[in-house]
Amino acid sequence: MSWDEDSLHRWLARGPAPRGLSGSRGHDAAVLRALRGRPVVCVDSCIEGVHFERGADTRLVGGKAARRALSDLAATGARPRALLLALSAPRTASETRLRALIQGVRGAARRAGADLVGGDLACCRGPLHLSVSALGEYEFAGTPPGRARARAGDLLLVSGPLGGSRLGRHLRFTPRFAEGRFLAQQGAHALMDISDGLAWDLFRLARTAGVAIELELECVPLHRDARRRAGSALDHALHDGEDHELVACIAPARWKRCAARARRRFPRMRVVGRVLAGEGLLLRDVRGATRRWKRGEGGWSHG
Repeated sequence: MSWDEDSLHRWLARGPAPRGLSGSRGHDAAVLRALRGRPVVCVDSCIEGVHFERGADTRLVGGKAARRALSDLAATGARPRALLLALSAPRTASETRLRALIQGVRGAARRAGADLVGGDLACCRGPLHLSVSALGEYEFAGTPPGRARARAGDLLLVSGPLGGSRLGRHLRFTPRFAEGRFLAQQGAHALMDISDGLAWDLFRLARTAGVAIELELECVPLHRDARRRAGSALDHALHDGEDHELVACIAPARWKRCAARARRRFPRMRVVGRVLAGEGLLLRDVRGATRRWKRGEGGWSHG
């Protein structure tokens, strides 16, 4: 059975009205109410055969597509407001499956306090492809955190345990909005979500900021799923990716002022290293020996 664009449009029109609309529902471009803070925008793709396997639970796939973009908002300390979905599917896809994908996106948006406010449908020859754009608002004063703003002397934090996401968490992760907003409010210089592997993402953060990052391997929190997978749990934590925890760089004095509150609110948050003058990612083992991580050792890179 094939799907029909007009049928999906009529089904969408019968669904719940998105909150936050100022303009007409169903218009090609959604007109939103004014934001309280500075707008934050991002876009992310979720492709069959790359980000999820054929036969994966359809609602979970839709939720993952939404949460990938939402996690990028979390990594700025932003509050999510609206999502757009561009969905491309083969003619042979069933309308039931596409409805479930859209419901997955809509549900993930609502759980984050946002809404799916519009998008686009297209027929394609290739694999199923979801592209989600997210709009958020940054409500704090001052300079927002960014990858280029990590400074030598900063402490390096992670928001939670890592590794083993392929056992199912890659479809079920939770964007770390509360952690991101807390760290942004406390003056974190840099924030980033871990999507392609801790080591690869830290290497890119260091390169963008023009600094070196020293990671204390014994301090890296290991998820129980990393321990369940074959091989080294630490290697899984460093390289599996799709954990969507946050890394943060924050001045020691600022961390000292908020560490007690962070431990109460976010008990999984850990200091795992520091930012240094120099370049690249340095891995420091339990004996104190340090080696330089090399691109290509692990993590995910498209192309």
